[in-house]
Amino acid sequence: MKIRTVLLRDLPKAIGAGVLFFAAIGILPAAAGGQVMDIEKYEPKSTLVVPETIITRAKFPFIDVHNHRRMNSKPEDLAKMVSEMDALNMKVLVNLSGRSGERLAEGIRNTKGRYPNRFVVFANISFRGIDEAGWGEKTAAQLEEDVKNGAQGLKIFKNFGLTVKDSKGNRIKTDDPRLDPIFKKCAELNIPVLIHTGEPASFFEPHDRFNERWLELKMFPRRARPPSEFPTWETVMGEQHNLFARHPKTKFINAHMGWLAGDLARLGKLLDRLPNVYTEVAAIVAELGRQPKFAREFFIKYQDRILFGKDTYRPVEYHTYFRIFESSDEYFDYFRKRHAFWKMYGLNLPDDVLKKFYYKNAIKLIPGIDKKLFPK
Repeated sequence: MKIRTVLLRDLPKAIGAGVLFFAAIGILPAAAGGQVMDIEKYEPKSTLVVPETIITRAKFPFIDVHNHRRMNSKPEDLAKMVSEMDALNMKVLVNLSGRSGERLAEGIRNTKGRYPNRFVVFANISFRGIDEAGWGEKTAAQLEEDVKNGAQGLKIFKNFGLTVKDSKGNRIKTDDPRLDPIFKKCAELNIPVLIHTGEPASFFEPHDRFNERWLELKMFPRRARPPSEFPTWETVMGEQHNLFARHPKTKFINAHMGWLAGDLARLGKLLDRLPNVYTEVAAIVAELGRQPKFAREFFIKYQDRILFGKDTYRPVEYHTYFRIFESSDEYFDYFRKRHAFWKMYGLNLPDDVLKKFYYKNAIKLIPGIDKKLFPK
């Protein structure tokens, strides 16, 4: 057997001969025989032809329990929004960004003053001064004042448990006992706490080719939660579950399905263990749409514990939510590629389940919603 040595000056000729050889047998390297494309540019158009149901208006009136809007919107902007809500069949929108004190009171006058039964506002708390004696009691008293001024619940933002620190630079854990007076006050006032804890588990994992949220982390690198800077996902969510258990008389709405929409069996065990916990679907429906059979079973089993939420107010995106929950359509697009490069399938929820999900459960949890806006 002879081994031929190829000199550097002969390399281009040798490579050319190699390409000709592979072409002759029908195999070409990608760079020579085709395009090179990354996932960000790849947008294939499906050739599958299946029945489709375009739903631009919810089958039943609904309450969006998870949204964020400016409290100082102009009258013409509010009028436009209410018109859009009417078209969607959204009877009530819950604004979770109400703030506190006079800013909250002024915002409530601006929104509910014009549309008394179309908006609900949740108060927020500040962690400033958490190390001071009596901070918890003082904050609870302010929350009670906010409720007197029209707030109908408390929203806890995701910085709590992740990035909020005390005066010593220590991360304030989600189950920090200094907040106990606040959650006890919520039980006393009979208002729910909608709490966003943590992030999708993928944000805490290595940003590599195995990460399902690779594209999102590439587009938004600051969403990554590396172990050098943050506790683990299990630690953060475990603290949240400890909080729920320590306040059994307080009603909690676990935002974004507690980041367990991709592990519904585990979420079911949490709901079984903690009867004071409810959940909602804002920003996680892409997880449900890829497991329609199991998700449908889950919604039927826990039909008294799940609420409708969206998070961002973009009217056209609600259409995908309706299609996922109301239709039995197959293999259709989600509206945000970075959340789902896979296709959606409809759950086709039964009407009685859909009514609880759309409005009955929210009416049960949030005080002061006008029941006359909804069928019985």
